[in-house]
Amino acid sequence: MLSAIIACYRDAEAVPQMHERLTAVFTKLGVDYEIIFVNDASPDNARDVLTELAARDPHVVVVNHTRNFGSQSAFTSGMEIARGDAVILLDGDLQDPPELIEEFHAKWLEGYDVVYGVRVKRETSRFMGASYKGFYRLFQRLSYVRVPVDAGDFSLIDRRVVVALNALPEKNRFMRGLRAWVGFNQTGVPYVRPERPFGVSTNSLIRNFGWARKAILSFSYAPLDLITWIAGVVVAFSTVAAIVEIVLRIVEPGIAPRGVTTLLVVILFLGGIQLLCLSIIGSYLAHVYDEVKRRPAYIVESVIREGHEERATIVPHRHEP
Repeated sequence: MLSAIIACYRDAEAVPQMHERLTAVFTKLGVDYEIIFVNDASPDNARDVLTELAARDPHVVVVNHTRNFGSQSAFTSGMEIARGDAVILLDGDLQDPPELIEEFHAKWLEGYDVVYGVRVKRETSRFMGASYKGFYRLFQRLSYVRVPVDAGDFSLIDRRVVVALNALPEKNRFMRGLRAWVGFNQTGVPYVRPERPFGVSTNSLIRNFGWARKAILSFSYAPLDLITWIAGVVVAFSTVAAIVEIVLRIVEPGIAPRGVTTLLVVILFLGGIQLLCLSIIGSYLAHVYDEVKRRPAYIVESVIREGHEERATIVPHRHEP
């Protein structure tokens, strides 16, 4: 049995087509399946569309969150209730082509535990395409785990890997990083990522910077190491400057640096360095603080399975202290 998990936010228009294409793929493969749509408090009419879909197709499961918790929490929510021998993670905007699941499935049958999509090309602006590629390569160099470049959340994950991922207690989940961290036998399948066919992307440059920050804080200590390097450079520079100042005072007092301007420049320089270091430490501290509060990554308001809706507040038990 295969479980497709779709994170839905502002994807009401895409849902019927996603369902149709997934059904066609699973029927072609000849496998039992379930399609789990996680409605992450979408502000459009996604809930009504999904409720109607679940009423006429027993393969459809709908999970409604109490508010928007983000795509990573939506995937986690779906993985918690998925019953398949493997799960497939897809974004609800149809930029992850369901037809690629056939290749994922073939690789899984060959013995791979994780099969992820590799975005060899994106149908987007040149600037955004270059930015994404640059981030993935920078992140791979900074991370203490080797995360495949150009690989998003779109993937097929074996049940035993799902169990390992569900057991991880952290709230700030960067799925593609966690997927690499747990290990197992993994491989990639290249594909061209199309533009979003419906609506407007919820991503922006600022949101992408937030994603990058979250990824680096979760899987890299390089920013903290940078503080050590900065400190070393400043100390070395200060030592050299002090020696030069002493020599000039003795040899040629007239050209030795002096005055308020020099002092002001030095103070501003060191103050800027200190603020940079404090911001790096503060980011890690905020990340740790968010984790130690042990709030759940999501809260489920209701679940619709086989046309029947169970309305109850469901909090994932693995986040309990």
